[in-house]
Amino acid sequence: MASSLSADAKDALARDVPEAPHCRQALARGLATFGSDGARFRTQRNAVARLFWSLLRERKAHPIRKVAGARLYRAPTYEIALPPDGESVAAKPTRKCDRVMEIRAAFLACGSLSAGAQGYHLEFVVDDGERTERLAWLLKSLGLAPKRATRKKKSVLYFKEFDAIEDVLSTIGAFGAVLRIEDVRAYRETKNRIHRLVNTEAANVERAASAAAAQRRTIEDLANAYGLRKLSPALREIAELRLRHPSESLAELGARCNPPASKSAVNGRLGALARLARKVRGAVEKGPRNAQR
Repeated sequence: MASSLSADAKDALARDVPEAPHCRQALARGLATFGSDGARFRTQRNAVARLFWSLLRERKAHPIRKVAGARLYRAPTYEIALPPDGESVAAKPTRKCDRVMEIRAAFLACGSLSAGAQGYHLEFVVDDGERTERLAWLLKSLGLAPKRATRKKKSVLYFKEFDAIEDVLSTIGAFGAVLRIEDVRAYRETKNRIHRLVNTEAANVERAASAAAAQRRTIEDLANAYGLRKLSPALREIAELRLRHPSESLAELGARCNPPASKSAVNGRLGALARLARKVRGAVEKGPRNAQR
């Protein structure tokens, strides 16, 4: 079966077998509760099947049976017949560690984890209402409140928020999965920050280019209608510099002035040229109207 975030997390958890007998029993009970159809335990992860088999008392009587996938390229399913005492749902565990083991078993049996383009998602797909309520109680008893949905007549308990998913994974001991989704989040945040900086810089460059083009048009109009020689030395200097260096910023133009001028000084001189151009343009437009009278 192809490797994925969910599959890797399950394989890692399947190798982490608790030492306490009651925790092992709770893990086996949880796998039987959330991963069986009433008579057989079923999973597509070989590691999970081997874990359940290792927790059985009579292993020789319950071998692992590999069933080929029904569709082309579909992963095989591993089945193990349940012992007689594994077919009924046991009472709710009172120990916290046993509840943790049962939640871990639920993740191994019917859980999935993803961190795709649509965001982070951890869910448990449960077959019937009794098991759904049991899992919801287990999660809430440890301060983990899932959301609910129905998909193809099956109940779904799920988490979407990153912090809630991290809490669930940390609780059941899936620390490798926690590190991986933290890496994914850090990568995405860095990528988004770079995109914002690039977009901001691109917008600044575009605004500067538009402003420089408008300044050139103003200076060219002023040169045709008024003449640059009539300008004061400071205004003439900045007008000629803008025409010779159309793509430079205000700070770069200021560095070329003699003596060098600040960015605000350059902006003030260009503003003065724009005001003078408007006056000259108004006088030119007013002249023909007076002539017609």
